[in-house]
Amino acid sequence: MKTQFITFIFFLITGLLSAQEGPIIIETQNTAVAYKINSEGKLLQVYMGEKLKNVSEYELLNSRNEAYVTAGMHDVHEPAIRIIHNDSNPSLSLFFQNVEVAEEIDNVKTTVITLKDDKYPVEVKLFFKAFWKEDVIETWTEIVHQENEPVWMTKFASSMLHFGEKEYWLTQFHGDWNKEMIMQESKLTSGMKVLDSKLGTRTNKFQAPFFFLSMNQPATETEGDVMAGTIAWTGNFQFVFEIDELNSLRVVSGMNPFASEYQLQPGELFKTPSFIFTLSNQGKGQASRNLHKWAQKYQVLHGTEGRLTLLNNWEATYFDFDEDRLVELFDGAKELGVDLFLLDDGWFGNKYPRNHDRAGLGDWQANKKKLPHGIGYLVEQAEEKGIKFGIWLEPEMVNPKSELYEQHPEWILKLKNRPEHYSRNQLVLDMSNPEVQQFVFNVVDEMLTEHPEIAFIKWDCNREMTNTYSEYLGENQSHIFIEYVNGFYKVMEDLREKHPDLPIMLCSGGGGRTDYGAMKYFTEFWASDNTSAYDRIFIQWGYSYFFPANTICNHVTSMGNQSLKFRTDVAMMGKMGYDIRVEEFSEEELEFSQQVLKDYDRLKDVIWFGEMYRLVSPYEEERASLMYVSEPKDKAVVFCYNLYPYREEHTNPVKLQGLDPDKKYRVKEINKIPGQRWSAFRQDDQVFTGDYLMKVGLNFADTRELTSTVVELTAEN
Repeated sequence: MKTQFITFIFFLITGLLSAQEGPIIIETQNTAVAYKINSEGKLLQVYMGEKLKNVSEYELLNSRNEAYVTAGMHDVHEPAIRIIHNDSNPSLSLFFQNVEVAEEIDNVKTTVITLKDDKYPVEVKLFFKAFWKEDVIETWTEIVHQENEPVWMTKFASSMLHFGEKEYWLTQFHGDWNKEMIMQESKLTSGMKVLDSKLGTRTNKFQAPFFFLSMNQPATETEGDVMAGTIAWTGNFQFVFEIDELNSLRVVSGMNPFASEYQLQPGELFKTPSFIFTLSNQGKGQASRNLHKWAQKYQVLHGTEGRLTLLNNWEATYFDFDEDRLVELFDGAKELGVDLFLLDDGWFGNKYPRNHDRAGLGDWQANKKKLPHGIGYLVEQAEEKGIKFGIWLEPEMVNPKSELYEQHPEWILKLKNRPEHYSRNQLVLDMSNPEVQQFVFNVVDEMLTEHPEIAFIKWDCNREMTNTYSEYLGENQSHIFIEYVNGFYKVMEDLREKHPDLPIMLCSGGGGRTDYGAMKYFTEFWASDNTSAYDRIFIQWGYSYFFPANTICNHVTSMGNQSLKFRTDVAMMGKMGYDIRVEEFSEEELEFSQQVLKDYDRLKDVIWFGEMYRLVSPYEEERASLMYVSEPKDKAVVFCYNLYPYREEHTNPVKLQGLDPDKKYRVKEINKIPGQRWSAFRQDDQVFTGDYLMKVGLNFADTRELTSTVVELTAEN
């Protein structure tokens, strides 16, 4: 989603090095990054942190840290950029030329610093887009040259930031399929630490593109100096953390240069993806809230708008269904009370029917045996029953057993003279190829044009790139990891131009694509194929650090041995949906679920758009608790999950956060099982001041394992 400038004013502060006076300061409401030009004309970062009240005191600061370090010159540590010129000279030396400030009247200001080499016609522009109220800064780089022949770039960072503290603590998130977003914190030591991905597609499978950097000591939820950072790129990424011999830390962020040497043509503009960061001196919780507000307003498609609740058929049918069975499931969706029915994998392919995951992928025509009346019939039947209809696609992939594979082998990424390598029995289409881009666009556009009533798409991507070779790129094979992503973005740009309002879920074999580069085009993402509620507490907890609740899709399923209430309460902490056999519900379970959906509909604005506070971490105790508070602080929803039987800490009250201390709140337990009288929560329907709730708290003690409590707080006049 591109920010539309209401008024876009360029102030030319300077055009010459000698005309620059004073530091260059990039500010938000609470933070600042400051640069100065030294006597040699080099741009230095002199400050980063809580902004100074007296602007003139930035003049007193000095530093040895060049803002965007080049390779091949005097600096022997990790560079931000490396270029090989036409004469094989592998060096670059950048000098300050000018600075411009592009100002949007309300809240957003972009500072552009131009650097140039003094011997070669190479120009680098550093962009800093500051979001005042949200305390978020988005930074990227644009590179261009005017040499007679192409140059080779072997490093091209989006950002380089410097820190000069006593100690540094890194919080990273790693995992695998079904165990995404495992949080790990460690102290950085002298030398280099690298977080990266080389998977091409589904790049977040092992390492997630997010981190926290705490200064001097590990930050808690409410205390400590910390930076939260992420990259807006749906491809290979790299974060480099290097502590030098003087204990200075440089953080270099951007696309992963691995196997991606880029031949830049004369006059061609190379733009890096944005590195997005926020600084907080009040711990990780405030950093998360900064990112949530920024994302919903500026980066996530329709981020400030509502979402649809849905029932998916996957766990009810897998590949085994026909149109009569699907229409029966529509009745369950209607009875349950969701907005939409989502038809998952298995509905397409005729010569090679999609009855399993070994065939049909790429042949996007309705299977005549399963759906003799086509997709249109299902759309009509859903509408007759008062629900919307959505559908699953995986348009970037292909099975060898498909008509597409037979007709266009040149469209497929695979090595010459090597056996094909399959993952989930499929291969990846070459999205760097404009013909493939047009094919993928047509798959979606033709379906939506023929059936404009389709209200939702789940866009999947189930494998990474291996044995990768692009017939289209020919000699420029090192461009594939970059041009694939650019091709994917091109398709999404075209689709959003024609179909701007359609909700699309971003899925990638679970949480293999969760980044703010893609979220410009998608309304939400599938967090994991693991829907066991116990595991999901940790997975959703991890995502909550960087994404707002209305983007994280959580479904109630039959996976795991937890109660329906526990599974439901876990799903309710984000964008809730269902993937379950509704017809197998008992009368009590159906009544419970129907009431939950009514309460969720009533409270979803608080959960989706309220400020989130993580109260008790499952990494620190055998329970987890978090809450959402509405902006006027008149409503709140609190979730508490007891993971194991009685532990000593379970007797400790949970202290709430974010409330108005002077308001009185009525506490009401919701999501109760019909007819069940016993509850561990003893403070139901009582009134407390916000001051009491934040200083004393609520007691959620429960002696049973895998139990949960959800309470609604309402301010009373």
